Amino acid sequence: MVDTFGKVDTMAGMEQQRAGRDKRRERRSFTEEFKAGAVRLVLDEGKSISQVARDLDLTASALRLWVAHERADRTKGKTGLTSEERAELSRLRKENRQLRMERDILKKAAAFFAKENA
Repeated sequence: MVDTFGKVDTMAGMEQQRAGRDKRRERRSFTEEFKAGAVRLVLDEGKSISQVARDLDLTASALRLWVAHERADRTKGKTGLTSEERAELSRLRKENRQLRMERDILKKAAAFFAKENA
């Protein structure tokens, strides 16, 4: 809103920005059966990802990811990581983070004790 002096009403703009943020949908979770059914519509029945996403009120990007994961599983890893490989990669990344944290703690402890003894 602009007043007669040419100044901008910033409060109205801030309220509009807040209203836009409040319209976001909460993060939803889906059962494995629902995901499998949605993927089956794409891979087995030949429907497009965008059509299935619209019909099931999903984002196309989420459905595309589910389809890519299923294709990888069906081709035994020729088109991407299989579910087992993704799980192993996740486990190894977690273990790697833990080991790095432990290493950093040991480095700091060694530096502390070296400083104390000097």
